[in-house]
Amino acid sequence: MTIKKELLTRLEKEREESLAGGGEKRIAKHHAKGAMTARERFDAMFEPGTFLEWGMHVQHNCHDFGMQDKSLPGDGVVTGVGQIGGRPVAGFSQDFTVGGGALGQRHAKKICDMMDYAADCGLPFVAINDSGGARIQEGVDSLSGYGQVFYRNVQLSGLVPQIAVIAGSCAGGAAYSPALMDFLIMTRDNASMFICGPGVIKAATGVETTMEEIGGAAANAMISGNVHFVAENDAHALELVRELLSYLPSNNLDNPPHHPTEHISMQADPAMNDMVPEEARGMLDMIPIIERIFDDGKFLQVHEQFAPSIMVGFARLDGVVVGVVANQPKVKAGTLDIDASDKGARFIRFCNAFNIPLVTLVDVPGFLPGVQQEQGGIIRHGAKMLFAYSAATVPKITLIVRKAYGGAYLAMCSRDVGADAVYAWPTAEIAVMGAEGAANVLYRREIEAAEDSVSKRNELVNEYHEQFASPYMAASRGMITDVIEPSMTRATLSLALRNTLQKSETRPPKKHGLIPL
Repeated sequence: MTIKKELLTRLEKEREESLAGGGEKRIAKHHAKGAMTARERFDAMFEPGTFLEWGMHVQHNCHDFGMQDKSLPGDGVVTGVGQIGGRPVAGFSQDFTVGGGALGQRHAKKICDMMDYAADCGLPFVAINDSGGARIQEGVDSLSGYGQVFYRNVQLSGLVPQIAVIAGSCAGGAAYSPALMDFLIMTRDNASMFICGPGVIKAATGVETTMEEIGGAAANAMISGNVHFVAENDAHALELVRELLSYLPSNNLDNPPHHPTEHISMQADPAMNDMVPEEARGMLDMIPIIERIFDDGKFLQVHEQFAPSIMVGFARLDGVVVGVVANQPKVKAGTLDIDASDKGARFIRFCNAFNIPLVTLVDVPGFLPGVQQEQGGIIRHGAKMLFAYSAATVPKITLIVRKAYGGAYLAMCSRDVGADAVYAWPTAEIAVMGAEGAANVLYRREIEAAEDSVSKRNELVNEYHEQFASPYMAASRGMITDVIEPSMTRATLSLALRNTLQKSETRPPKKHGLIPL
């Protein structure tokens, strides 16, 4: 029996109305800002023809304040599943052209239904935020909707990767959902994210500020660290989503998308022997080292603008996906401060949750000294690094490039906190503190009694360095797996990584550990 033509006609009409969103004028206004519509964003993110929409015909159920006569196609949000890199990915994209993308009861239900589906099917979840906030006309129903979304963010945490794109306004309570997700990508010009706007801040405190100062991309990426990536525009943001997902498993039961090479090249890289300056105080940039170790020099740096004395991100080593944690001596000498410790610990815990091996590159003189650091809780924040590495059961390979002093040495994945293998270059200095500081403490009287105190001090500094700070002292005590020639770094780390990929580590049963928040 042939389906009636009028039924197909109605279907086409209903679909056209839904696909029209807020109408031509509102869409044109949105485009004038340089922004894509909700559907255009999904079209750019998913592979062509793979998107299956959920809830296209949903309408709001508000009958107060004149809302009963208003049509809001899809209730202001597009939800569904599409393919990225040949894998299904679930998500939502808020439609600012429809009622400002405001969240009401059914808007929230569409999001929650999609999140439940992602949890049941083990799919990554992408949230594209572009909303004026809660739909005030729906009152507490809107608040309830936010709460239900937040609850699911927590249920999905550690179960499937969650990525938020801030492509427009994300204010007030709406900002908590992205904050509960794993990675935040924010467009530079059209987006903002804050709890209290400039008007509220002025009314409450008398302080005048601007939207850019409190909620712009720079403030969120560089100062607060809320945002992990800043995109130039919508297209760039969605490309970052695709690139990020190329390193991640679909869920916590899957392995990352490894593409291991059949053979590991044992060819030396002589340029690595020239990476460390001859002068001990010479500046070292860790980026060129990273680029020579990992495949094609590619390193997707996460949180690049925040706490830059430590770098974290994703790379591949002979096709195997790894999370990279590295000190950056170019910034604050590579010291660990409050923000750097938080940044590193968060990334380590993400990698552990999703079975991503960790490679740690070390050049750290210690935790950053200072009154602000001590009063700000550097003890508690620094302990997060120790906790994160100690709790991680994924493969953990460490390379000590130069300095590895004191508690910061331990916090950068030493053998003592669970590293599976620790390698060191001949330039490595592993000690309680630097040779100069140690000499001042240990040999103070000898230096003061010497006729030429400067020469005597230099002599004792060199003596301490040779006897107590060289990598061979630590290696003789089993703290170092091997001291290697820098030119063989890539081959050594790759072999060590392959050896640990099948690692199985059990821990005592418990509900969860208590990271020092």
